[in-house]
Amino acid sequence: MSLRTAGSVLVVFLWSVTVVLGQNGWRVTYTTQSICTLKGSTVELTCSYTYPSGKVTTTFWFTEWGTGVEPKDLGQDPEYAGRLEYHGDKKKDCTLKITDLRERDSATYKFRLLTDQTRGKYYGRPGVTLSVTGLQVKVTGGHQDKTLTCITTCTLTDNPTYIWYKNGHKVKEDTSSLDSDSFSDADSYSCAVKGHEDLLSPAVYGPRNTSVSVSPSGEIVEGSSVTLTCSSDANPPVQSYTWWYKKNGGDYQSMTGPQHVFNQIQSSDTGEYYCVSQNEMGTDRSRTINMDVKYAPKNTSVSVSPSGEIVEGSSVTLTCSSDANPPVDKYTWYFQNETFLNGCGQMYNISNFRSEDSGHYHCEAWNGRGSRNSTALMIIIPGKQTSVLTAAVGIIVVVLVVILCLSGFMWFRKKASKPSNTRDTADDVQVSLLESEGDCDDCILCGTFPLLMLSVLSLHQGDSSPVYENVSSMSINSTAAQTADTDDQDDVHYASVHFSHCKNQEVPLYSTVQLPQPQIQDEDVQYAAVEFNLPGAATQPVVAQTAEKDPSEIYSRINKPRTKKT
Repeated sequence: MSLRTAGSVLVVFLWSVTVVLGQNGWRVTYTTQSICTLKGSTVELTCSYTYPSGKVTTTFWFTEWGTGVEPKDLGQDPEYAGRLEYHGDKKKDCTLKITDLRERDSATYKFRLLTDQTRGKYYGRPGVTLSVTGLQVKVTGGHQDKTLTCITTCTLTDNPTYIWYKNGHKVKEDTSSLDSDSFSDADSYSCAVKGHEDLLSPAVYGPRNTSVSVSPSGEIVEGSSVTLTCSSDANPPVQSYTWWYKKNGGDYQSMTGPQHVFNQIQSSDTGEYYCVSQNEMGTDRSRTINMDVKYAPKNTSVSVSPSGEIVEGSSVTLTCSSDANPPVDKYTWYFQNETFLNGCGQMYNISNFRSEDSGHYHCEAWNGRGSRNSTALMIIIPGKQTSVLTAAVGIIVVVLVVILCLSGFMWFRKKASKPSNTRDTADDVQVSLLESEGDCDDCILCGTFPLLMLSVLSLHQGDSSPVYENVSSMSINSTAAQTADTDDQDDVHYASVHFSHCKNQEVPLYSTVQLPQPQIQDEDVQYAAVEFNLPGAATQPVVAQTAEKDPSEIYSRINKPRTKKT
């Protein structure tokens, strides 16, 4: 052996001896320093130990060690109560068994021993790193082309075989964790590791049992805050929620999010609502809910039938209309702001509308949420079956009559201004209306109105014929007819007509003129000479035709006898 070789062997030997001597005879050997196992399974942490001298008094496993204090014995931790089994002894075996593993059991476990010797304490490094994982199925790809992968958070020991399940039934085994067969939205899929078939992964499936909840529950009142929430059972969890709604019979609209919040819900929000949930496995739709928003009456109004002008004596029906939910259950009618005791229905009928029924009408609509008054409706009778057109026609007729009367009066004045050859007639036609010494304010009217009536009647005859067919209580001398020129036979001459003390005395305006009876008061009515020049016999009345020799009749004088007061 060369010197160099001998020196190398010595160095190695010395290093080995140093290591052993440096430990002073303490040593803990862990069979496996890293373990990845399934949640719910059982694991054994195997190890062995040596110590230099003395007697082992205490052995335990720990995961945490605070500064300045002894580490905490796992056997004293309530978290592991009933799940730890120490299989070692106090000589060299330190194996620990943990059952029903949980993911929070993942940690680094170390073994510690104590002896009866001074400074006889030791723990083994680096310990055993335990990772507890569950199985998960990961979904990738599109709706029609999915891939399922059975995954864990750590790599399982010993490269296990995977088993695939569909709706809880085993469908195949494969060393691969991938499954790319066709999948249905309605089915669920899970995986397991061979040898641990009881430790299935959670199943993956599309959304199911999708539903809509309303908060607060119960009646929805306009103006309140309402929240609609869409929920669904799905794995993987729902990726998106889509709301579809149709308000008051309109078209469907959409929005996204698990909740739909109305800060102040309105009657216009009444409608149909449903939601659609979606994840990697598929979609699902909730049932449609009808959201019915309650509100007090609004838009209350009164309509009248028939529309248009109201005629006295006609039948009128008033109808109260209002938008309300629930529907209006009571109507109250008001006339001039006074309640109708018998007007509590939606319609109020007035069978015989009279002028005293004219005025303001309004109604009040009630339901369980409140009430609302309508605006006042004014109903009046323009006139007793007289329209504006009829009134205008009446006014025109009156004006035409007045014009005709004035025209006749002017025509008589013009005729009277012409020269006349009549023997006993003045040159002019004079119509004198003289008030007597009485204080009657109506004397002018008493004297004027007969004159106007005579003029109208003369125009009505179409010529100057006498308009009195019979004059009673007068002396008519049929033989006193005078011979006169016939040049002016179409003239009618009135001399002077005097009225005294008319005092509301009515003057007869009829074809038969009778003298008033004698009064107790001292009244005189004097008729001076009244002369009528009559036309030819062809147009004369019957009385005038009896005097064929003289076509005119002269009423010389008619005096009313005076009657003195007694």
